[in-house]
Amino acid sequence: MLQKLWLYHTNDLHSHFENWPKIAAYIEEKRQVHDQMLLFDIGDHMDRVNLVSEADYGKVNVKLLNQLGYDGVTIGNNEGITLPHEQLDQLYKDARFPVILSNLFEKGKRPSWAKPYDVITLKNGLKIAVLGVTIAYTPVYEKLGWDITDPFESIREMLQEVKGQADVIVLLSHLGIIHDREVAHDFPEIDIILGSHTHHLLEQGEMDNGVLLACAEKYGHYIGCVELTIDTASSELIEKKATVQSVDQLISESDEAITTLQKAERRAKSLMQEKVTSIKSKLETKWFDDSQLPQLLTDAIKEWCEADIGMMNAGMVLDSLEAGIVTREDIHRICPHPINPIRVTLTGKQLVETVSRGCEEKMEQLRIKGFGFRGELMGKMLYSGLTYSLEEGEAKRVKEVYVNGELIQEDVSYTVGTVDMYTLGSLFPHIRDHEHIEYFMPEFLRDVLSWRLKDAK
Repeated sequence: MLQKLWLYHTNDLHSHFENWPKIAAYIEEKRQVHDQMLLFDIGDHMDRVNLVSEADYGKVNVKLLNQLGYDGVTIGNNEGITLPHEQLDQLYKDARFPVILSNLFEKGKRPSWAKPYDVITLKNGLKIAVLGVTIAYTPVYEKLGWDITDPFESIREMLQEVKGQADVIVLLSHLGIIHDREVAHDFPEIDIILGSHTHHLLEQGEMDNGVLLACAEKYGHYIGCVELTIDTASSELIEKKATVQSVDQLISESDEAITTLQKAERRAKSLMQEKVTSIKSKLETKWFDDSQLPQLLTDAIKEWCEADIGMMNAGMVLDSLEAGIVTREDIHRICPHPINPIRVTLTGKQLVETVSRGCEEKMEQLRIKGFGFRGELMGKMLYSGLTYSLEEGEAKRVKEVYVNGELIQEDVSYTVGTVDMYTLGSLFPHIRDHEHIEYFMPEFLRDVLSWRLKDAK
């Protein structure tokens, strides 16, 4: 006898709650239609760029997942490394679903709120083994007091543990499409990989080495579904196919989700009215010119990191601050990024090359997506404790660089306080490729800005 099982999945919502009421209504409707369905989230449901998630450190996200009756979730880097240790440890305290995560530890033990895998027994007796792993940003997790292990080794261990226990094996993977393909190559015994992290859209899935990969892009734009056909007599998986549903095409919205979000927004607004400081005159932000507020933050990063030099792009500060009382909401609005300060040591030669790269017009105009950045574009590169002159002509070529008033020496080492965004991608290779990067955590740039504003003259 052939039976169907539907696996619905969401990923990388990043607290884009505007789409959630439609997602909730759609899932509720599908529960009325299907005899057997399971629902999973693959991480980064929370993002502290949203005032609601910022105010209660993601607790409202868990409440929404509870309301919709998720059968399991794993965590993404936004849950894992943008929350202080204590807040992540408490995030799933009231969860009515398993957090399936095998490669995170604390002092050699898995946290109490995480399960290495889950075996779900369906009404017809079929067993579904669900594994979960998240991407290993090792230095950052260590700084926050967690031990993150290699996800591939963790998958290998969990497959040994569930061997013979299940008819179907599903992996919740917050690793990204490239790693998912590698997993499919290395572990063909996995039947389905529900993916995330790289925000890829697989409208009809992707078959790799007999493993079905599925992913539903980002921000709640889509809901993913994997339809399984199983021969119950032999427990054999006969067919598996993936589809996605565009949320834009949906009309119905969940009243319960709307009410929950409205209450959460009111509470967040109230909590975020907490006074940080008051300022006597406006602090202006300009992205392509010298301005007080981005420079103040650059100076603060230098001091916070106890570095020779501070370095930050002006686009990190989204707006000016008006005179008067400054609240947590104001600070969050102008600096919403889940970005931490870092300190690296560069030689004078590397520093000159980095400054030269920062001067390029294409760098200033660069529109950034990801890497923790929640703004629009890079803007002018600002420095504290460093000045430079340019050669004459249209091209912005760096002529001379001075550190604290002295001409830079190519073979001398200098400490640079800057932002962890530069450790990712191809923005500044000398920072990205540095062997020793010191992370200052759990404080974000907005925490450093609040610290500086409290005693700014």
